[in-house]
Amino acid sequence: MDTPKGPTALRKVAPGELRAPPDFAGIEDKRARSQALFLEASRVFTHPRCVNCHPNGDIPHQGMNMQLHDPPAVRGPDNHGVVGMECTSCHQDKNQALTRVPGAPHWALAPLGMAWVGKSPREICEQIKDPKRNGGKSLAAIVEHNAHDALVGWGWHPGADREPVPGTQEQFGAIVAAWAESGAECPAEGAKP
Repeated sequence: MDTPKGPTALRKVAPGELRAPPDFAGIEDKRARSQALFLEASRVFTHPRCVNCHPNGDIPHQGMNMQLHDPPAVRGPDNHGVVGMECTSCHQDKNQALTRVPGAPHWALAPLGMAWVGKSPREICEQIKDPKRNGGKSLAAIVEHNAHDALVGWGWHPGADREPVPGTQEQFGAIVAAWAESGAECPAEGAKP
């Protein structure tokens, strides 16, 4: 008599490492594999390096403890700050080594509809898939954004002594692509990476 296969245990990884799509091949159920892939991606999505620029209000966060931005700054009408205090007044297109001010092309807050602070991986997944809340992006555009956008890429090159998000942007892009290709399923509420 054949016994049903239980969930496949994923290989252990260090906190700064991401699993690769082939690590999930042992999960035979396509829906479960897709959910597991998103949970792996959520190790990046929920990292303070990313969440800080996806606040649930008008003030950006900073640091690993996600304190409010210092000096005080606010979202502004187009997510780039307010007149006289635009994000690019301090944040240039690259990190500034001497002043330790982080930077990347197109520095700005994510639109309020893409707030991730306090959200579960499931809630973030649902947001990311919803064109009404993701800037009108298709799944292909979401994959492209995560795999190649320079502002997203800053998370792996934060400068100074800042902790980067796990893995590399290339690995993260591959995980997001594998999630989309496997049905873009969202994990159950309460599921954690």
